[in-house]
Amino acid sequence: MAAYRRRFEFRETPMNMAKIALAGFAALIVVSSAALAQQASTGTVTKIDRISGTIAIRETQSGTVGASSGSSAEEFKVQESMLNNLHAGDRVTFSATEAGGTKTITKLERQ
Repeated sequence: MAAYRRRFEFRETPMNMAKIALAGFAALIVVSSAALAQQASTGTVTKIDRISGTIAIRETQSGTVGASSGSSAEEFKVQESMLNNLHAGDRVTFSATEAGGTKTITKLERQ
């Protein structure tokens, strides 16, 4: 009987290990969802406002060829250094994040 009782006396250690494992899995899910939100997109620069540090990009449509692309250009905040070599009409690959309703480009590459 004593061995049977000892088995249930130390249940805190496995419970703490389970809590740590669940917290780790939750952290992985959060990090992976953030990474998916920053997938690279391609588009064409339609407007650059160097004074306010914004850029308008019309994303390239993916899907059926010949489908109408009624999408308008989206405005993004950009660091000034990223705007130095860009002009309207340039094709770009970019990654953006959205925080507080403001879309910000984190990576911008001219094609």
